[in-house]
Amino acid sequence: MIQVEVFSSPGCSKCSHGKEVLRQLVEEIGSDRIQWREVNILQELDHAVELGVLSTPSIAINGQLVFTSLPSARKLRAELEDRLQEDQL
Repeated sequence: MIQVEVFSSPGCSKCSHGKEVLRQLVEEIGSDRIQWREVNILQELDHAVELGVLSTPSIAINGQLVFTSLPSARKLRAELEDRLQEDQL
């Protein structure tokens, strides 16, 4: 299982879109394979800074900052599928 964190800020429309895209991908790929959570950078600023988040939305996978802006659904899907394949090895 891989862990995904979506770093967002209140009122960010791109963040809302990113969360919806991720939610759909998790439904398609399987919630038993991907666990995700939203990280409000105002509430968890130290965690965001620790990973190097400079803007929202940003996406971390397994504790590593992977996307510093909203990727296309295709790019995000490809990254998740690659990580899942690596996880199975």
